[in-house]
Amino acid sequence: MRASDEDRQRIVAALERHTGAGRLTLDEFAQRVGVAADARTLDELAAVVSDLPAEQPEERQRREFLLLLAIALVTLVLLGVFLALR
Repeated sequence: MRASDEDRQRIVAALERHTGAGRLTLDEFAQRVGVAADARTLDELAAVVSDLPAEQPEERQRREFLLLLAIALVTLVLLGVFLALR
């Protein structure tokens, strides 16, 4: 099956997380991003991360929760600034 741009972005984001965790060097990261960008199929994309551990669902849920919390806090700060200016 052909890979979409969203599929490629998801793989690049996973590579960023693995690089941040110290599983990949910057050179490995750059090489794999290049392969992901050129990938035409989902199998080619899967090969880019096949030797890396799969992310745990709890880890992903925690990250999504922290992102939502950050968005809520920024919204509250902006609302406070807006109200203070009025």
